[in-house]
Amino acid sequence: MRLKIILLLLIFPYSISFAQLAGTPGAFSRMGSGARGIGMGNAMTAVVDGPVTNYYNPAVTPFLSERTASASFGILSLDRSLNALSFALPLKPTAGFAATILNSGVRNIDEYDIDGFKTGTVSTSENQLAFSFANKMSNKLALGLALKIYYYHLYENISSTSIGIDLGALLHVTDKLTLGIALKDLGSKYSWDSSPLYGEQGSSVKEIFPTLRKIGIAYSLNDNLGVISAEVENNSTGTNIIRFGGEINLVEQFSLRAGVDNFNLSHKNGSAIGKETAPAFGFSLREQFEGWHPTLDYAYVIEPYGVSSFHMITLSIGF
Repeated sequence: MRLKIILLLLIFPYSISFAQLAGTPGAFSRMGSGARGIGMGNAMTAVVDGPVTNYYNPAVTPFLSERTASASFGILSLDRSLNALSFALPLKPTAGFAATILNSGVRNIDEYDIDGFKTGTVSTSENQLAFSFANKMSNKLALGLALKIYYYHLYENISSTSIGIDLGALLHVTDKLTLGIALKDLGSKYSWDSSPLYGEQGSSVKEIFPTLRKIGIAYSLNDNLGVISAEVENNSTGTNIIRFGGEINLVEQFSLRAGVDNFNLSHKNGSAIGKETAPAFGFSLREQFEGWHPTLDYAYVIEPYGVSSFHMITLSIGF
């Protein structure tokens, strides 16, 4: 009998996420998508300014001004990866559509046999494919829905596929103030069967994703100077999290941003409030070329508990 798969199951949920509901399934999908959102502390539920995607709130796409395609690449410690592809477009006069692919995993995991001898290295791959559609119910209100498909390849013949749903709403309270609401990962779960590896000694396990309930606000500054945002998240594990961030457009071609993710208000097991906080910083470089609007975004995140920090680079183009 081989014990290496047990080690894999133990280390992966804790190594992939920077304390975002650590140990719960789907942790990779809660780390953010794209350097702009990550650089603003992932406080993006109500943000409609600039290039936004369905990742944070499926209701934002009708407010896009143009089609946008983007690719993101993450540089993380502990042989982790976090990458994304996204395409979003407004569907005139009142709707919007977006599709995203989120990929994560861990490479170079040492593999040992039952006698403790190293037999090689293995890797994992966790993926999310999401499609969203949203429509303006009025000039101020939009509602959206996203269908998400998860695929997790853990080891050899051990994998799981799941389907989940996100719901979202976006309300323009005033011309500058927006309110966003999102329910994420309704029905998402992993179902595992280790019989292909262990035969009769295998077992079946179901892991339910935590359901996230988020409400956020965003305020657009005068003269297109930037945006500030904040949100509160409550989830089915009983955790309450605050996020906030801001972006300033110094000139038309350059923006600076900063934010704080995962400020945990829960006080469990003697942990201090805010101990899991992840500060983030970033910038954008933009240009225009005859109807094409390329943008380079960068984000730097300080992970909690002194684990390390990670970098996210996003190249997007509007057209």
